[in-house]
Amino acid sequence: MARNGKSISVKIATTKVIKALETKLAQIRKDKENQKENDARYQKAVEKYNKEVGKLCLAEVSKAKDLSAHTRYNNEINVSFTLPAGTIALPAEPQKDYLDLPDWQFREQVEEIENAIRILKMTDEEVVSTSTYNAIARYL
Repeated sequence: MARNGKSISVKIATTKVIKALETKLAQIRKDKENQKENDARYQKAVEKYNKEVGKLCLAEVSKAKDLSAHTRYNNEINVSFTLPAGTIALPAEPQKDYLDLPDWQFREQVEEIENAIRILKMTDEEVVSTSTYNAIARYL
């Protein structure tokens, strides 16, 4: 419903919805095929981000609160500290630009999208009803 309490009424061509679902299905499949490469690229970006943040924080360590250092069981040194808010300007955190679904969720989404496409291709209706659109909107 819209904010003023009135429902939104739109008419979307069935062919446009089918095309959008087919595009989404292709993207989901492509993301799954390239999952290892996408994950590796994302992890590399996260490592770079963490190093950038580390350098920024180390430059301001004199302002640190709650500074602690510990030697771990394997003789690695673990240092942690808290900087006051606003001490540094954080760079943009990396975001995944791909759909990262567990196998079961991938299979479920592919099946639901394929079923929706099959049903929409069988209809003689030129536009998709609001209830149908609401059922598939999360995939678009």
